[in-house]
Amino acid sequence: MSTPQKAYLQTETGIRLDCLFNPAKLEVVLESSWEGRQIPGQHAPAQRFGGGQSGRIPGLELLFDTTDSGTSVTTYTDALAKLLRIDEDLPGYDASQQHGRPAWVQFHWGSFHSFKAVVTRLAISFTYFSPSGEPLRALATMDLTQYEDEADYPRQNPTSGTPMPARSHQVQPGETLDRIAAAHYDDPTQWRRLAAANDIRDPFALSPGTRIDIPRVED
Repeated sequence: MSTPQKAYLQTETGIRLDCLFNPAKLEVVLESSWEGRQIPGQHAPAQRFGGGQSGRIPGLELLFDTTDSGTSVTTYTDALAKLLRIDEDLPGYDASQQHGRPAWVQFHWGSFHSFKAVVTRLAISFTYFSPSGEPLRALATMDLTQYEDEADYPRQNPTSGTPMPARSHQVQPGETLDRIAAAHYDDPTQWRRLAAANDIRDPFALSPGTRIDIPRVED
């Protein structure tokens, strides 16, 4: 008999938040947009693909408990709340340019690995307290929204992080090196590799339309 595996959240910065109990349900919503132009005399007009939409995991319920240790469960809930605030330690943060974002997360449960997602809603209920009033148990309900396009989702081998072969990338408006690194290497911290390979001295001043080389890891 296989050993039951606990669900957990993994943040972009490497923090792992283990849950006491696995969720009672897990809903993943994947949608695309289709449009049909109404034509007189036709009952069912042909549909025209309008593009994909961000995946969602709505109403994900995670239970955290510290009754065994007696320490406050706010260690976990504070880490969750931080996922809605701008993380100044992420590559590309620039206060002078008002450029920053919260970290993305992935939800893992056994062989299920979610897409990279941002927390768009978080509700925390404290359900158990110590005699001194210390919160020891909390139920977190959150909505997750897909962070970026992932053409290979759902992955056949989620643990595989093999980068794409050597290629070039055309910079789009608003893109930063860390986002480009996340798209090609599945790791935003690889932005330094891109900067070195392309002799980029200012990673915050990328010109839209510029093509940069994406080297292989072994390069």
